[in-house]
Amino acid sequence: MSLRVSIVTTRTGDDGTTGLGDKTRVPKDAPRIAALGDVDELNSAIGVWRTHALPDDVDALLKRIQHDLFDLGGELCIPGWTALSDAHTQRLDQALQHYNTALGSLQEFILPGGCPAAAQAHVARTVARRAERAVVTLAHQDAINPPVLHYLNRLSDLCFVLARYLNRAAGVGDVLWER
Repeated sequence: MSLRVSIVTTRTGDDGTTGLGDKTRVPKDAPRIAALGDVDELNSAIGVWRTHALPDDVDALLKRIQHDLFDLGGELCIPGWTALSDAHTQRLDQALQHYNTALGSLQEFILPGGCPAAAQAHVARTVARRAERAVVTLAHQDAINPPVLHYLNRLSDLCFVLARYLNRAAGVGDVLWER
């Protein structure tokens, strides 16, 4: 991908449309743009998460995920272009297995919260779920590379596991739902 933005304000979107990477223009409320926006917001939520004190390995993982999400957004921006593969999802599966191993089994539902880094992980988890729903909506009208959906699904699971892991690392208990 060699496309680079040199001017931020073009005024071409003043009519309620935006340009895709293939130069086509679509309404700003089109499902593809909604999905792109949700993936962008997810990347931003992870960026905020990374401003918290994190173990080096978690920060490195989140940094890699941010790059993957940028590629995923590029894939959504250029219909027919493929950036993600099964290998991307396999990396998330490996991280899930690694971080989940240290955690006990769930005995109760967990509410978002705990230490600040874990709370932000839960924010990223919910944004990942919304991005996944937006891509599912887009898939009803356009073909989507299956690893895109797999990646977003697995990423939300990983955010949940990392929230629990970060609480444990900080010596803070998970916030349990009370009946």
